[in-house]
Amino acid sequence: MTKTVLLIGAFDSKGPEYAFVRDVVLANGLEVLTVNTGVLGTTSLFPVDVEATEVAEAAGISLEQIRKTGDRGQAMVVMAQGAEAMAGKMYADGRFDAIFGMGGSGGSTMVTAAMRCLPLGVPKVCVCTVASGDTSNYVGTSDIILFPSATDVSGVNRISRVTYTRAIGAVIGMLQTEVSPAIDDRPIVAASMFGNTTTCVDACRDLLEAAGYEVLVFHAVGTGGQTMESLIDQGLIDACLDITTTEWADELCGGVFSAGPTRLEAAGRAGIPHLIVPGCVDMVNFNAPDTVPQQFLDDGRLFYHWNTSVTLMRTNLEENRQLGKIFADKANQASGPIAFLLPLGGISILDSDGELFCDREADKALFDAIKENVNADIPIHEMEANINAPDFSARAVELLLEMTRR
Repeated sequence: MTKTVLLIGAFDSKGPEYAFVRDVVLANGLEVLTVNTGVLGTTSLFPVDVEATEVAEAAGISLEQIRKTGDRGQAMVVMAQGAEAMAGKMYADGRFDAIFGMGGSGGSTMVTAAMRCLPLGVPKVCVCTVASGDTSNYVGTSDIILFPSATDVSGVNRISRVTYTRAIGAVIGMLQTEVSPAIDDRPIVAASMFGNTTTCVDACRDLLEAAGYEVLVFHAVGTGGQTMESLIDQGLIDACLDITTTEWADELCGGVFSAGPTRLEAAGRAGIPHLIVPGCVDMVNFNAPDTVPQQFLDDGRLFYHWNTSVTLMRTNLEENRQLGKIFADKANQASGPIAFLLPLGGISILDSDGELFCDREADKALFDAIKENVNADIPIHEMEANINAPDFSARAVELLLEMTRR
């Protein structure tokens, strides 16, 4: 069956660009479905299947009302909501197989809103003028590909025609490449990992796979934790081995790898087994040294330059006390099996005995705050070992398996 590409964007201002892309799609034997998010009008260069009036109505407002307000920012918000609603319904109805869009910062906001609501694996490509730097607002926890536009998305010229062709070619290539069907029916464990806990999580993965589980490892860099919890909310995960909860240190202290204030909640909502280890909460992540907030430099905080792009700051006693209370509060909300495993010999490589971040007083403040605030029926296990010690990994897997059996 011929596959269909959804082209979505502002046809009032990007009509020629989308006409060019549409021709490329059709020339490759695929079908096209077009959705216009342009508030000011449409295009006569090609047939439009869904006009902006329908997109606005999907957000609960008329296009005429949007035009009357004259508020461009509000129009972007409303049309993004409508685009998301339309794309979700049309995909559920089986009307398209991939999605493609183009725009500047505003246009890309609407395009990617329509993409983020679609399942992982659906080809999603957005040609974007801001496809560099922090694009988390566009991508979220989805698998959207942001394709740098090089020039502005304005006209079809000797540069942009190459960009548009290669970008839509990525979609065509994805559609033409068949994904082999999954034959793995093992239960799935999600695990959180960081460079400072890689040894631990690698060992846990080997043990869990030997026990008959499939392990999905997520890099605890903000989007990693968000993606893991999104998949848990979707019902795709059977248990969570939360070895690396460092994203909460960044959330508390303003680091660059925050996963937001709801981190550690999804497993509890889903009622799946959840083993929490306060891995790497001894560190807050910033980018290059010159990005560290001045207040921390003035306070004489302890730093470690992990690489040229990552600067680590040691969390202090008070921050660890706050983190312990947060962890306990999150655990208290859980509706399923939950437990803590505390590595008394250090919560990261850098927190090993004699290493730069080794601070047992700060660690104790963290552990004590968990114990003082967690519900009495939530087990807390302790080990006189560093988080990366082989016996710690073995104990973590043992506890998780006990929880899954219960």
